[in-house]
Amino acid sequence: MELSFGQPLGSIVQYAYVVQSIDRAVPDYVDRLGVGPWFVRGPFSPAAARYRGQPTSAVVSLARAFSGHVMVELVEQHDDTPSVFHPSSGQRRYGFHHWAVFTEQIDADVERYRALGYEEAYADVLPSGSRIVYIDSTRDLPGMIELVEHTDAQEQVYDTIYRASIGWDGSEPLRRSDR
Repeated sequence: MELSFGQPLGSIVQYAYVVQSIDRAVPDYVDRLGVGPWFVRGPFSPAAARYRGQPTSAVVSLARAFSGHVMVELVEQHDDTPSVFHPSSGQRRYGFHHWAVFTEQIDADVERYRALGYEEAYADVLPSGSRIVYIDSTRDLPGMIELVEHTDAQEQVYDTIYRASIGWDGSEPLRRSDR
């Protein structure tokens, strides 16, 4: 099945990076790579988030844009709460963080990765109602794998951002979003 923004279901739909500041990082992506417009959500603290099995209240912002048929996500954490983005208080890591994959069988995929020895690092429910689970695959790969439960509502969120990128003229590079 091909998703409305041109990627096959089950393939990588997003590359995500942790940055010090979305406001400072976005101009680099716009000016040097022509990526945009960026849809910024946050700051917010995910209500249902669990980090390593425990509730977490980290405050983050996300910026998302498409380059071709794949999304680029920038994540900024605003506090020092231990999280999937900054594993311990005061310890910050920046750069590539994860790949995201849409799945129609999130529970089976979590179990498949668990059988390979990978642990669940983070779980949450998105505003669209889709569940996400970050699999800690850093033992073997240079980042985590985010499983995104495929729903029509979550596909529409991605599709809206994708459509804005088609023929984008560089105007209004930062746009606020609640999804």
